[in-house]
Amino acid sequence: MYPHAELIRLAAHKVALQHNIAFRRAQCRYAAAHVLRPVASVDRMLAGWRGLAPWLQLAAVPLGFVLGRTVFRRWKILGSLVRFGPIALNLMRGVAGRSSRPRDGTSLMPPANAL
Repeated sequence: MYPHAELIRLAAHKVALQHNIAFRRAQCRYAAAHVLRPVASVDRMLAGWRGLAPWLQLAAVPLGFVLGRTVFRRWKILGSLVRFGPIALNLMRGVAGRSSRPRDGTSLMPPANAL
């Protein structure tokens, strides 16, 4: 079908294309690693925060009471917010975490086409 010289030229062109593709892939890997480096550091910070968050929530209530009694005693409104803020925040989170739907998964609202 093809002359021998043409096949050799096509084979050389194929090898050159394969090298070019491998080089471009390496460039893409390097560029992706370079671009994602800040994302990786943010991900590590978020993982660290998730590890500390439960302990900080436990420490917030006693710290709020101590600061409320000592530092913010003269400021009535701010002292009350600092003293009772962690408790109110935990109560609001508990109320917001409860679902308004029954446990069997049905909705309290009738279907839209029933009206």
